[in-house]
Amino acid sequence: MKHSNKKLELLCPAGDIVRLKTAVDFGADAVYIAGEEFGMRTASANFNREDLKEGVEYAHTHGVKVHVTCNTIPHEDEIVRLPEFLTYLNEIGVDAVIASDLGTIGMVKEYAPNCELHVSVQSGIVNSATANAFYNMGAKRVVLARELSLEEIAKIRANTPPELEIEAFAHGAMCVSFSARCLLSSYMTGRDANRGDCAQPCRWSYSLMEEKRPGQYFDITETEKGTYILNANDMCMAPHLDKMLAAGVSSIKIEGRAKTEYYVAVTANAYRGAVDSLLNCDGEWTLPNWVSEELNKMSHRTYSTGFYFGRPENAQTYENAGYIRDYAIAAIVDGYEDGCIVATLKNKFLSGTMLDCLEAGSIPFNIDTTVLYDEKGKQIESAYQPMSKIKIPFNREVKVGSMLRMKV
Repeated sequence: MKHSNKKLELLCPAGDIVRLKTAVDFGADAVYIAGEEFGMRTASANFNREDLKEGVEYAHTHGVKVHVTCNTIPHEDEIVRLPEFLTYLNEIGVDAVIASDLGTIGMVKEYAPNCELHVSVQSGIVNSATANAFYNMGAKRVVLARELSLEEIAKIRANTPPELEIEAFAHGAMCVSFSARCLLSSYMTGRDANRGDCAQPCRWSYSLMEEKRPGQYFDITETEKGTYILNANDMCMAPHLDKMLAAGVSSIKIEGRAKTEYYVAVTANAYRGAVDSLLNCDGEWTLPNWVSEELNKMSHRTYSTGFYFGRPENAQTYENAGYIRDYAIAAIVDGYEDGCIVATLKNKFLSGTMLDCLEAGSIPFNIDTTVLYDEKGKQIESAYQPMSKIKIPFNREVKVGSMLRMKV
């Protein structure tokens, strides 16, 4: 069935101005970012006032929307600074403000009237009554809780105004606590997850120690497979975007404002390809193979579908607590001259290594390095000095900023 009459927004994360431009260049319809306060990811560099203005201008020039997160639970000494910040967002043309606290929601309507109000996943929306209540408060969009199934989302869609947009997570890290309202971080480290400073203790590995046997650690066995608790898998709904669209989701969200520029590029490019193929499909849709391959070329945990198909049986990683990292960046493309790609070296490799090129708007392709030159045009057997310039013969120009990868 062709879905060209429907829309499915691709919403990508950006932890700083560099990652915003990367998300825009690699295919985002919208980006979500944060200022130096009121956002849920203090681990990100985030945006100062100048960066916010530059980011909005860059995104709008490319037809991309900007959503700014103000979804922490602000304390009394913080809330007094919010009106001035919201006024600034309104002035520079931010498209939407993401909020969860009721006081913040009221202030968005008062101080940022030209910005859409999007209600954050932090609000824990799991039914149509709550979604309708926020709609009546002026919300243009609700971000549904990650604990919902597609069946439940479809029921919410059927019982809410069509003008109310529904956003749902499609990819990235999963919080163990209910819709990211984590208490573990505050208790164990003093870092308040509800104010953007989560230490992610749910992703640590644990052992038990009986109080009368100090120093003796005992494995925690949940299943016959392993001994890790609170160790959530990553979500990947790429193969099921057709089902998300059918359930009434109008925006798919990629988690990861604290993730790298490379993560942003891979997910934006892959999900752009997936969404475009879905919306232009005339028959039964299946995820393009190259998209699946791409999503395995970045650091990730074992993938699962979260709660979308009911209570998950594979939502925890038991074998180990680590990430899967099979690819590394070899070089970043700077230009093209005399029939050669010119690139800045990031990690050493030998001539003859087959590189994989991630170029905005393209299906990734291979580049043979059997012949390899240094910046002076001398043929070399290996590229080994980080930040040095290298040249690789190739039959066409490759966009500046493209990433050349190698399997590790």
